[in-house]
Amino acid sequence: MLVDERLNAYVISLYPDLPEFLNEIEEQAHKTYVPVIRKDVQQYLRFLLLQQPPARILEVGTATGFSALFMAWCTPAQTKITTIENSEKRIPIAKHHFEQSAYAERIRLLEGDAHEILPSLEGSYDFIFLDAAKGQYLSFLPHLCRLLSPGGLLVSDNALQDGNVSLSRYALVHRDRTTHTRMRDFLYALTHSAQMQTVVLPVGDGLTVSLKRKKIENER
Repeated sequence: MLVDERLNAYVISLYPDLPEFLNEIEEQAHKTYVPVIRKDVQQYLRFLLLQQPPARILEVGTATGFSALFMAWCTPAQTKITTIENSEKRIPIAKHHFEQSAYAERIRLLEGDAHEILPSLEGSYDFIFLDAAKGQYLSFLPHLCRLLSPGGLLVSDNALQDGNVSLSRYALVHRDRTTHTRMRDFLYALTHSAQMQTVVLPVGDGLTVSLKRKKIENER
């Protein structure tokens, strides 16, 4: 938790409930220990999507389909969503959730490794949501920058790892150090990119919002 837990719980209590079908998917995910976007992240995403509804959304990391369906619920009927998932266990669950929803025709699920799929994608996306393996964010970034439309947004979840990125890597258990280093490198790359203007927010367990500049100007 990046902010006071009691304050966060109060703020979350102010928001209206989700539609029942999203509540059910979220509850099922919690019961089976599948991570879903946190309540405060949901509201921030919804705000961004309502402010400037995108025509095409790309999501990296479908899990069981909650976030793709959430974004479909937040956007007009014309918005198309492409989402990528590599887990053989989670893909059938996501497919089932999509097929049972009112948004099946708007969501395209691509099965496989994002490292292989992203280079093959063409065209551009107005909004990209990155919520996949945290140690891979940096390697995904060049592909996401290419696919993002000028003026489009890249939103990356779990970017501060509940505050662990601020710690020395030696304060972490050995198995977490590589991801810690890669996430720090990802944050540095985003915040120092000539293509992107990025803000890092203590929302959920860390969120970055990056705007792809329409024109790269020389910094003074």
